[in-house]
Amino acid sequence: MLPESWKDQLSLVSADDYQIMGNRIPNAVTKLPGLETGDTDGGNGGAWVTKPKRIVVSNQLPLRAHRDISSNKWCFEFDNDSLYLQLKDGFPPETEVVYVGSLNADVSPSEQEDVSQYLLEKFQCVPTFLPSDLLNKYYHGFCKHYLWPIFHYLLPMTQAQGSLFDRSNWKAYTKVNKIFADKISEVLNPDEDYVWIHDYHLMILPTFLRKRFHRIKLGFFLHSPFPSSEIYRTLPVRDEILKGFLNCDLIGFHTFDYARHFLSCCSRMLGLDYESKRGYIGLEYFGRTVSIKILPVGIHMGQIESIKVAEETAEKVKGLRERFKGKIVMLGVDDLDMFKGISLKFWAMGQLLEQNKELRGEVVLVQITNPARSSGKDVQDVERQIHLIADEVNNKFGGPGGYKPIVFVNGPVSTLDKVAYYAISECVVVNAVRDGMNLVPYKYTVTRQGSPVLDEALGFGSDDVRKSVIIVSEFIGCSPSLSGAIRVNPWNIDAVTDAMSSAITMSDREKNLRHQKHHKYISSHDVAYWSRSYDQDLQRACKDHYNKRFWGVGLGLGFRVVALDPNFRKLGVETIVPAYKRTSSRLILLDYDGTMMDQDTLDKKPSDDLISLLNRLCDDPNNLVFIVSGRGKDPLSKWFGSCANLGISAEHGYFTRWNSDSPWETSVLPTDLGWKKIAEPVMNHYTEATDGSFIEEKESAMVWHHQEADPSFGSWQAKELLDHLESVLANEPVVVKRGQHIVEVKPQGVSKGKVVEHLIATMRNSKGKRPDFLLCIGDDRSDEDMFDSIVKHQDVSPIAFAEVFACTVGQKPSKAKYYLDDTPMVINMLEWLASASDKSKDGEQQSKFSFNRDIVETKS
Repeated sequence: MLPESWKDQLSLVSADDYQIMGNRIPNAVTKLPGLETGDTDGGNGGAWVTKPKRIVVSNQLPLRAHRDISSNKWCFEFDNDSLYLQLKDGFPPETEVVYVGSLNADVSPSEQEDVSQYLLEKFQCVPTFLPSDLLNKYYHGFCKHYLWPIFHYLLPMTQAQGSLFDRSNWKAYTKVNKIFADKISEVLNPDEDYVWIHDYHLMILPTFLRKRFHRIKLGFFLHSPFPSSEIYRTLPVRDEILKGFLNCDLIGFHTFDYARHFLSCCSRMLGLDYESKRGYIGLEYFGRTVSIKILPVGIHMGQIESIKVAEETAEKVKGLRERFKGKIVMLGVDDLDMFKGISLKFWAMGQLLEQNKELRGEVVLVQITNPARSSGKDVQDVERQIHLIADEVNNKFGGPGGYKPIVFVNGPVSTLDKVAYYAISECVVVNAVRDGMNLVPYKYTVTRQGSPVLDEALGFGSDDVRKSVIIVSEFIGCSPSLSGAIRVNPWNIDAVTDAMSSAITMSDREKNLRHQKHHKYISSHDVAYWSRSYDQDLQRACKDHYNKRFWGVGLGLGFRVVALDPNFRKLGVETIVPAYKRTSSRLILLDYDGTMMDQDTLDKKPSDDLISLLNRLCDDPNNLVFIVSGRGKDPLSKWFGSCANLGISAEHGYFTRWNSDSPWETSVLPTDLGWKKIAEPVMNHYTEATDGSFIEEKESAMVWHHQEADPSFGSWQAKELLDHLESVLANEPVVVKRGQHIVEVKPQGVSKGKVVEHLIATMRNSKGKRPDFLLCIGDDRSDEDMFDSIVKHQDVSPIAFAEVFACTVGQKPSKAKYYLDDTPMVINMLEWLASASDKSKDGEQQSKFSFNRDIVETKS
């Protein structure tokens, strides 16, 4: 039996193609995690039984690898410090978890097959072995020296500040992401499994996966900052990366700021709008809702708690306590890179001792530096600078007994050793100028909660209170969740100095209150809580996958899928022309802008060919043809004056004219348009304040346009204008609606849907029956009112043997049942119908009176 994900593809191919495709399905597959066999009644072997897996994808596998010297064999063990290993605690019990990523080891090609099999069987890990030259271009060239600085707000103006964009490095990044897609495909059951991709190394991987498996259940979490649109837009491959994100079902960020910047980029560069419903943020992207998740990651409480009760930890604590006896210890734990603000921290420490002589010899800043994750001149410069500043401070303020204000502890430092330093420190200083999350304050707080073993090593009594102080940069992801921390601008040395002084002089009661506040949050929002919440939201985001039909669109990294209603299909000539020929009472409703005239065309006047086409349709006595437009009646009258039998409905149906000789009618009773005197000054105010906006005044309505304004500001102003107008016009007989780049005020009871109802009712009254053929084509939100009206007519009182074709322009979510790709296809379809009318006229005797003339006479 073929998987569900193939169904849409098979519906697009012929029987011969199906047979070929079927022949490609392997007769046997290798057993993978998540696939088990169960006994069958027949006893002829077992049938495959699938269980949903979680496939966790990251740049590196959560493994440590080394080669045994004696046996010369590879040895592997799980890396308990890896977030990607820890997050499995949040998945439902007995969930299969498969890891896909690279190994931090150079495995020779001859060993790779054996190592892969071993890792899959013993660790459920699938390694992606990358050649050294490819790895260097992908990781060091593109990820660490190009993407990483930009995502941390540093543009590569010089070689010292990262690398300039290199097309060969981008190709390597693309190739590695494709290799990851190949490896995931080996273990993926696309109908059941959930794939969770992590971090900026794999941002275009979703596109490769979505292209292969349209209904794949796919999530992504970005662990780094996402820069503002002004920074992000400098990327030459900005669209490809954004579209990679949008091929996911759920995108996760640590903070609202990161999510806001991503949404702003989608709006400015791709023209996408987002909305929030019941607490969930969603982006509508070609019929799919891409959900946005905002939740900072937590720590693994069990890991820290187990270290706190270890005797080895207690011994470490006793040794450190003796080493720093009588000193107030402040602690910093940072990676060695340009964004951690270590030099700024050291300057603040020097200024603290400069301003407070009594603290000299009393305060120590212990700085643990983790090894750099990459190499290069930038890392060398940072290391040289911090050592230079530390030596300057130590030489100036050092004292008897070997006292040094700044103490370096060069990494790597084990988690156990770090916990020991957390335990003896009165304060932790996290001073990064930009960082994705940073969990050091979390680990510090949990350690300072203590344990019987630690309390004994620290000499705590039963009356001693738990206390901790956190100095945290306002530019890192954990800052919003630490409401009791002393937040600082790391660039403001005076502010950091004052924060250090406050941490030292703060009362024990205040320290305790802040500590308890932080510990309550951190202990309840651990890594299991984070992964469980994300996993639940990913399941929610994917629940409607099989209620829609998916179509692949686009080439290369521009690929995306279009999600449509199962009954939504392309309007074909072979469907509509036979229906057109066998009917004799036809109603044809056509929108103008975006339907018969391309939206991007500056000159909106219809061509002579279009006028000729409409006249051919109108000359058929069985047809009633109407242009239903939001435009005013004056330009429409001028443009279509040569179409004698063409009906026009202007301003969304407020004005209607049955042919060129008939007068204009209004759809509602004459109303007082005095509300315009109220709305106009309000719109003028927003027009003056919003560069690129303008007002379009119609006889019955007023429209504020902002398509030429800044996307974010224009959207913001439109929301404000909508609220403002609704407030001042609350007692007027009008409705205020927001559309695509517009805010419109129009009389109540006016819509294109009312036009459909009015025309059907008029035809029934004149001929004693409804039309037996109805074609309605439109492209925007206002046309959805027509489609909705048609659906309601069919539901309430179905038209016997009627042929109904509600058709939207473009493959997008719609209440219409059919679609045509673009304006040229609409014109082509109308040409087919006009040709059918031409042949009918040549072969049959025409009626003496035309159909639409009957209607006009009836109304007269």
